[in-house]
Amino acid sequence: MMRTRPLKVALLGCGVVGSEVARIMTTHADDLAARIGAPVELAGVAVRRPSKVREGIDPDLITTDATALVKRGDLDVVVEVIGGIEPARTLITTAFEHGASVVSANKALLAQDGAALHAAADEHGRDLYYEAAVAGAIPLIRPLRESLAGDKVNRVLGIVNGTTNFILDKMDSTGAGYQEALDEATALGYAEADPTADVEGFDAAAKAAILAGIAFHTRVRLDDVYREGMTEVTAADFASAKEMGCTIKLLAICERAADGASVTARVHPAMIPLSHPLASVRGAYNAVFVESDAAGQLMFYGPGAGGSPTASAVLGDLVAVCRNRLSGATGPGESAYAALPVSPMGDVVTRYHISLDVADKPGVLAQVATVFAEHGVSIDTVRQQGKDGEASLVVVTHRASDAALTGTVEALRKLDTVRGVASIMRVEGE
Repeated sequence: MMRTRPLKVALLGCGVVGSEVARIMTTHADDLAARIGAPVELAGVAVRRPSKVREGIDPDLITTDATALVKRGDLDVVVEVIGGIEPARTLITTAFEHGASVVSANKALLAQDGAALHAAADEHGRDLYYEAAVAGAIPLIRPLRESLAGDKVNRVLGIVNGTTNFILDKMDSTGAGYQEALDEATALGYAEADPTADVEGFDAAAKAAILAGIAFHTRVRLDDVYREGMTEVTAADFASAKEMGCTIKLLAICERAADGASVTARVHPAMIPLSHPLASVRGAYNAVFVESDAAGQLMFYGPGAGGSPTASAVLGDLVAVCRNRLSGATGPGESAYAALPVSPMGDVVTRYHISLDVADKPGVLAQVATVFAEHGVSIDTVRQQGKDGEASLVVVTHRASDAALTGTVEALRKLDTVRGVASIMRVEGE
């Protein structure tokens, strides 16, 4: 039997994602009602510019007073898609206080204050769902916190930003430079007018914090995530990667230490072998590779951004939360029982690709090799090419700690024969 009283939903934000959520709620109303067991009614939409025409939305639902909307007291669910820290944080906690559950796509807020938001939801017996905060339409958060709840996740490795993947894919496939590829991404609408959050890794770092927290049952904040952008990646780096049978991706990497006593979370460009599944992820698509004890290796792939894909994830959460409201239950909340420490980047162990500009004369290679040995970094391969008194020296190492590599590079810079360190690239996925 379907309940006749509708579940009331308020929408905070009506931009690209919010307008698509409203459209799907209207056009798929009958299907949503059948799946939930009750009709879903859009009860109000908070916006900043009320004069803007919003097709398919009753103008009487539009308000600029988001606070009054979430304080109504008769709402079942508040959908937050305005982004940012404030006023989103206050609006979400206010919604809990006035009896509503929350569906959010706000990765920045969840990465910074997820623990406090979960605590507020628990205090008021309400749900906090946020599948859309990471990787758009790709089902990822729910599999991690529900499907793999009985397993031990050891590593999450992924491409979680479509803009950066589009740019790097263009550089790889066409030989374009960074700026040329960025300009194309901007022209096609993949990059914002100010692409800093994407290309400097802030967006991916927020998603890494969320993924690490869920995967390892540990509170991981944005400040815990090591971050490097991709603006310094060059065509020469891609040429070197191809010689190694690799490509370059901006990766979010969340790992449990070998002894299980700590975790790390990081975002940076890295070379990965062409044989790795992530190497074939093209354009603006996202993909996340999960490694666990029992399930083994899993890969989640699909569109990671855009109005329709993100709205799909929001609506999936909305259906789940509405079902919980009807049954009088709540879904899984925060699981942080493990409380593992987050290790610094210096503890991370991986391989490295280092390109040096050196003097082209006898003994240089021996000097460089000695510095690596003194810092406990074992060399796997060396390639040298010289001309007119200058040379390029490319060193690929065996696995070593990031701290050891950092010490090595600092010592190399002090050598008279080293003109400069052209690039340092981690090698992952092997």
